[in-house]
Amino acid sequence: MTNQILKDFLRVTRALSDSTRLRIIMALRKRELCLCHLVELLGLAPSTVSKHLSILKEAGFVAERKKGKFVFNRIDSEGDSPIGREILRLAIRNLEKDKAIKADEVALKRILKLELKKLLEMQAKR
Repeated sequence: MTNQILKDFLRVTRALSDSTRLRIIMALRKRELCLCHLVELLGLAPSTVSKHLSILKEAGFVAERKKGKFVFNRIDSEGDSPIGREILRLAIRNLEKDKAIKADEVALKRILKLELKKLLEMQAKR
């Protein structure tokens, strides 16, 4: 039987074993973002981004709040896993210098200038 610490470690490392999920974590590290912001940044379908977010939520990395029809996501600094919090800090610290992450930051600045309703309209036309 696997002990709880090992189970916890596997849960959090599996959640971070995907480049899209790491990009989501890095995008959320400084701010709360709407699902539509992440869809625009990643260039993926809303259902795909939602699936990635659900994996991150299950691992205790991301929390959400709903405001009207919008769902906002943020890093869950109160995550239930001490191992997860430590791994998350390590990942963020090491990935901040990555060229793709820096490019995402530039793109996100542009995306955040758009009104949420306008962003949804643009995405619906695709």
